[in-house]
This record gives sequence, structure tokens and C-alpha cells, in this order.
Amino acid sequence: MTTVKARGITLGVESFGDDNAPLVLLAGGTTMLSWPDALCERLAVGGRHVVRYDLRDSGKSTTTDPQAPSYTLRDLAADAAALADMLGGGPAHLAGIGVGGMVAQVAVLDHPSAYSALTLIGTRPVAPGPPDDDLPDHDQATMGRLFARPMPDWSDREAVAEFAASGAEILGDDPVAARAVAARIWDRTPGTAPPVQMANQLGMVFSTLDCGPRWRERLPEIEVPTLVVHGRHNLFFPVGNGEAIAREIPGARLLVLEEAATAVPDAAADEVTEAMLTLGQRTADPAVAQRDDRPSRA
Repeated sequence: MTTVKARGITLGVESFGDDNAPLVLLAGGTTMLSWPDALCERLAVGGRHVVRYDLRDSGKSTTTDPQAPSYTLRDLAADAAALADMLGGGPAHLAGIGVGGMVAQVAVLDHPSAYSALTLIGTRPVAPGPPDDDLPDHDQATMGRLFARPMPDWSDREAVAEFAASGAEILGDDPVAARAVAARIWDRTPGTAPPVQMANQLGMVFSTLDCGPRWRERLPEIEVPTLVVHGRHNLFFPVGNGEAIAREIPGARLLVLEEAATAVPDAAADEVTEAMLTLGQRTADPAVAQRDDRPSRA
């Protein structure tokens, strides 16, 4: 792991793979650890230079006040484009997971020349807050259980890890994996100040971030090959959100992980890796790039 400067902002980054290989830029939300090690490593073995990074107010990136961010969703999108440009190697394959997928959609719309392909995992086509009437909202029973839990002492590493594990169990994810990741996030968070630790663990910055204006109506403008991955059992962003994105981005392929919830489980890493590498190969092959037959929905 290291840090780089982009647009005057410090970003914590970690690279996997050969620097000379085609780029795959992975934008996590909020810390880079939302992208599983297993998936990053498999993509690198597949010949990609994988870069995952921390968004502002998390990890090794610039932290100011996560309870009152002075930037917008579009600033985060511009950060991603600046990082892709700094890394070189031509347009990048951009991927976003969860709220990072919202950033990724805006990034490709606002900075189309920076990207050659787009992968969106477990996200939706509108900002945090109430969804559009045609989009399924969070499962209310699940949210009731999730938010009924008392907040942990954010300065207590074990309490934070246990809180993450219990949340994963409620959402249908692997509690053991969630506990381990939460402990890693805690260890690399700058200081033990409760607001900073909470922002790193929960991404609470998105509840106060300026996420306007809307971008859903612009999704048909996306021209790069797009892969939409969604867990069948995702109760936070139900699968109908991924289906809507795939319908509205021309030629997008929808890959539903039948046994997954909000996270990409290690058991699905090979399937997701293959789909992402195939998407990247299509953009690198001139014979394919000349044909307007981007991957269809699975």
C-alpha cells in the first residue's frame, strides 16, 4: 500500500499485478478493503494491473470531517478519473461496489474518455436516500434488525469487529470474513476518533454528501462495455436495482450471483473474475471493438 496525490487529494492505493498490463481501476466504497483480496489477486493473475483505493475520509486517503464533507459525489468521480490518468496505460476498466458503484456510474458519465469498460457490483442507479418508485428499496425487516443494534464503542477494535460480524450475518454475508475485514479496517484507520472509525466502517459520509444532481436518466449515454453483477440475496440493494441498471445501459451484461448477498464471496471470485476479464478482452481486441455487439444479459 502507498499514497498518491490526485487533484490535491491524498489517496491510499494498493496495486496488484504487472504495471505494463491493461489497467483495471477498482473504486471501493468507502475503503479499498470492500474489494476482496481473492478477487483482486485473480484479476492480477489474469493479466491486469489492479489498483484499489480508499475514497476520501477513509483509510490512508485525505480525512477532514466525515460528518460534514465539503465535496460532492462528482468530486469523488473526478478523483477516480485523475487516478486513472496518473497510472497511465490508457483508458482504465473502472469497477465500483456498493456506494462505490454510484461513484463509478457518475465517473464514466462525467469522464468517458478515461475508461474502457465498467463493472458495477451490488449497487443502484440513484443516490443514497429514498429510491425511485420502480426500484426495490432496502428490505425493511432486515433494515429494522440491522439498525436496531446499538452502536459499538468505535475505539474498541474487538467491539467494532463483532458489530461488523453481526451485521454481515443479518445481511446474509459471511460473518467470519466481515469480522476479519473490519479488524483490518480498524487497524489502518488514522486514529481512534469515533467519527473517523465509524466513517471507515460504515461509509456514513454518504448520508451527508451532496449526491445531486440525478444521473439515472443519463445511463443510456454510457458507451463502454458494462458488466452488472448482483447477489440474488442482496437485501440492502435488492437485485431489481441491478436489473434496472443493466436494462438502461445499452448492451450491458447482467450477472446474478445466485448464492451471494451484498458482498462478493470467495466462492464466486472465479466467476466474477472471468466475467470482468472477458469484458476487458473485448475492449482490447480491435476486431471485437469494431462490432456493436457488447455482452448481452446472462
